[in-house]
Amino acid sequence: MTEVKVNSRICGFTHKISGKVEGKNMIIDIETPCKKISSASHMEIPMKELYDPLYSDNPVFQKVKEAKWCSTCLVPCGIMHVCRMDMGTISKTLAKNSGGISIEFE
Repeated sequence: MTEVKVNSRICGFTHKISGKVEGKNMIIDIETPCKKISSASHMEIPMKELYDPLYSDNPVFQKVKEAKWCSTCLVPCGIMHVCRMDMGTISKTLAKNSGGISIEFE
């Protein structure tokens, strides 16, 4: 299982995303105080579809669009990182050693 915390400081929410591979699917669960995100806080995603490079065809982004999450939400990116780490396409050690990802407003 892989877990990350997403700090959405601009909207004031912190989200905990966890994911694990079960058979041919990635199971994603999100603990969140955001009502929009909580409406789709459990996802079962076929792993083969996570390799699609086109965001319009990616099942995570399709679910986000259906649930009408904010267009600047950082949670979809967090979900993709959880998926990639649990599938082994991003090193968990490298990710933990990097400390995090940020957007800085200047």
